[in-house]
Amino acid sequence: MAGGWGKFGPMECVVIYSVREGVDRATVMSVYPRHKAFYEAFRADGGGLTALGPFQSPEAGLSSMGIFTSRSEAERFIAGDPFVTEGLADPKLLEWNAVHLA
Repeated sequence: MAGGWGKFGPMECVVIYSVREGVDRATVMSVYPRHKAFYEAFRADGGGLTALGPFQSPEAGLSSMGIFTSRSEAERFIAGDPFVTEGLADPKLLEWNAVHLA
């Protein structure tokens, strides 16, 4: 159902980044300013990024995730994100049939 509708509305997309083997925290932090500038510009330009951030549990390592309004927005983000384009992280896309409880 890529980019389609699920049982509860439009499908969203969760992207989980796993830091590649051999990439240390210092390397991630050196690229972080470019990553931050990229996600801020993506959002300011109307990109469908709704949330992102690192996991805090030690077993998650340096992994993080983002939530996007659609798979196409997630793919567009990944294509330009320095964490990916500079070879630090491998993204995994998961379409998500979110139930919003507001």
